[in-house]
Amino acid sequence: MVYLNGNFIAKNKASISVMDRGFLFGDGVYEVIPAYQGKLFRLDAHLQRLQKSLEAVQISNPYTNDKWLETLKQLLSYSQSDNQSLYLQITRGADTQRKHSFGSLSPTVYIESNPLIPKDKITLEQGFSAITSSDIRWSRCDIKATSLLANTMYAQNAKKAQVEEVILHRDNIVTEGATSNVFMVKGNTLHTHPANTHILSGITRDLALESATACHLKIKELGFTTDELLGADEVWISSSTREIMPITQIDNRTINNGKVGHYWACVYNHYQQLKND
Repeated sequence: MVYLNGNFIAKNKASISVMDRGFLFGDGVYEVIPAYQGKLFRLDAHLQRLQKSLEAVQISNPYTNDKWLETLKQLLSYSQSDNQSLYLQITRGADTQRKHSFGSLSPTVYIESNPLIPKDKITLEQGFSAITSSDIRWSRCDIKATSLLANTMYAQNAKKAQVEEVILHRDNIVTEGATSNVFMVKGNTLHTHPANTHILSGITRDLALESATACHLKIKELGFTTDELLGADEVWISSSTREIMPITQIDNRTINNGKVGHYWACVYNHYQQLKND
């Protein structure tokens, strides 16, 4: 069951106009919202980021926060699994002809929900691999836009290389992952790129920083180089579906002798507590 423009409908019955600007131009924004034990996690923060993205691309928010809550909860009620990942997309809507400029249109709203199965701690403790690549994306990565061609190609490169993620850099400064935020630990300090237009500051990123503070890590939101990344004591990536994942190999070079660090273990445990609060 999915939600499309006011209706709950079987996914294989859902359809949009071929003139929808999301289909023609990738003209829209999206959010990914986890739900644990049937409860939407940090919904207010996700809706705030959704609003910022909509304003940045000049699309009117079609619903109030109460309407979003009602709609998302109803969609969750159709799910058999208590843990779900909800994908919410708003496009500018359908026009009468294909043209780059736009007028006043009725947004298209689409939401689907899929089982969310986070990796358990034992699996995560094995560590994961990544590769690095130059960041060729546009300069408004802070907008959670549906036009994700570069990210799609990075994800395909990760699949071909049989690694978890592609870590991106601009002028040798690490920005983020193709589908995640990136952190490194050196000594007792957690480093991550500042939340500017070169990264999409994730809700899970904020929770990782909150958990790191609880684990007595100093926080430094400042750019760092790929060489510094490779010399880190610990490296993590975060996203709504991955949560906080340790990276122990980058470009075939091991991090911390291939071992998951103790700070990650503390942050992981604190994050699980936040989920259950």
